[in-house]
Amino acid sequence: MQFRATLLTAIAPIAWGTTYIVTTELLPNGHPLFASLVRALPAGLIAITIARQLPQGAWWWKSFTLGVLNIGAFFPLLFIAAYRLPGGVAATLGAAQPLIVAALMVLVLRQSAPWRLVAWGIVGALGVALIVLRASAGLDTVGLVAGLAGTASMALGVILSKHWGKPTEVSSLGYAGWLLASGGLFLLPITALTEGFPAHVDLPAIAGYAWLGVVGGIVAYTLWFRGIRLVPLTSVAVLGLLSPLTAAALGALVLGERFTPIQSFGFVLALAAIVGAQIPARRRASVRNRMPTYPD
Repeated sequence: MQFRATLLTAIAPIAWGTTYIVTTELLPNGHPLFASLVRALPAGLIAITIARQLPQGAWWWKSFTLGVLNIGAFFPLLFIAAYRLPGGVAATLGAAQPLIVAALMVLVLRQSAPWRLVAWGIVGALGVALIVLRASAGLDTVGLVAGLAGTASMALGVILSKHWGKPTEVSSLGYAGWLLASGGLFLLPITALTEGFPAHVDLPAIAGYAWLGVVGGIVAYTLWFRGIRLVPLTSVAVLGLLSPLTAAALGALVLGERFTPIQSFGFVLALAAIVGAQIPARRRASVRNRMPTYPD
């Protein structure tokens, strides 16, 4: 059961890993926040319409909080880092998410230190760094702060999603819809005030936005939030490394980019971290460290 849940959850970061090539090859330049808005708000409204379920009581503010942390705040911070830092530095900061999740498990959930997650997180971050980091990479304070803040925002979103679960009567699609719509509504004024909307959208761009909204939005986030509930945090946190690995693999397969021996070693290292983190610990986790699961 957990193996199947892990495989389905892994689809989400793989889908997000296609964002770079879709953005560069299909979408109009200079509108990354609009692309994020299109991925979140319409997808969320469609999911809510299909599920026919709205939040009740405390889930109004919980949904908004989770939507902002996982989507609404994460995307602008990600793009600030991407614009002010070389891509390799930004990707390496994102790969630090397992380590931030490990710290938040101790600080927020009051669990014992997940040393396996720390170890595999370091291995995975090192692997991603070897793939994308360059010796000539420059550092920018604002970019560094934005990159770390974005990574921390999504890490906290993962922690709280696990901690709060979801109402038992709500489907995974409906739950994802709440969070996508909340994140999209948060992004709407930011996008309108700081970036605006594309003057012209051609057919390839429409196809790109549709891919981001349906696959990178509805499908990916439904599987991701479902997986957060069903898969241990020590496993799901490292799955995020599949996103930069997918982007690197597509660059090689589609754009003809070639891996150096060091990059190839980093790719294998990151894959080893992802697989290693899925192997159950020998000792059975204590009841205190177990998180409840919630049926769809």
